Amino acid sequence: MMRTLLIADLHLTSGEADKTNLFIKFCHKKAIEADQIFILGDLFDTWLGDDLSLDAYPSVISALKKLSKTTQVFIMGGNRDFLLGDEFAKQTNCVLFNTPYLLKTHSKNYVLIHGDELCTDDKQYQRLKSFLQHPVTQFIFLHLPTKTRLKLSGQLRKKSVAAQQYKSREIMDINQNTTDKLMQKYAGSDLIHGHTHRQNIHKNAQYTRYVLGDWHANKGNAIEISEQLNYLEIH
Repeated sequence: MMRTLLIADLHLTSGEADKTNLFIKFCHKKAIEADQIFILGDLFDTWLGDDLSLDAYPSVISALKKLSKTTQVFIMGGNRDFLLGDEFAKQTNCVLFNTPYLLKTHSKNYVLIHGDELCTDDKQYQRLKSFLQHPVTQFIFLHLPTKTRLKLSGQLRKKSVAAQQYKSREIMDINQNTTDKLMQKYAGSDLIHGHTHRQNIHKNAQYTRYVLGDWHANKGNAIEISEQLNYLEIH
């Protein structure tokens, strides 16, 4: 029986050793027992390009490379680490994949996405995402000097934090109509995503939506799919 694990929103930073160590422990103890693992975005809190960010996470890169020898590792870029690139994939032996992705299991199919695609009530965020993730914007950013990239990234993060203080909880959650339209394309499938940090199970007549939570210094969470789907607490 194929065993699959799914996680999202670890938001690892180079200065947060406890959470990084929790992830490495997860790789060595839990993930290694799975046939495949899907990371549904925001493994890293910031990724400024492979040329700058790879050197900031040597222990994570090493853990992923070791894990990939026994377990297939698939990683989706999130809204924080969408600049993960070919060199990262080469050094970790992980597979970068695009959204939406249809995961087929023996009993059920699951649509995998990061989740921010569904937060269409937050129009300001969607406009910014469209600009930042445009291929031309990415090309220009990746060719800027290191100091400029660091400065711009810091400024964008501050503006994002400030903007969130004035947004309602509903605006930053998924839009049901947008979600229904997506799932109409995948009849009979369920949905798994992260991004909102609101771990929960939402059932309706057509499909079930499973939401992964974010990780903290001393605990995380995962979804395991084998004979059935279960949430796992990671300590």
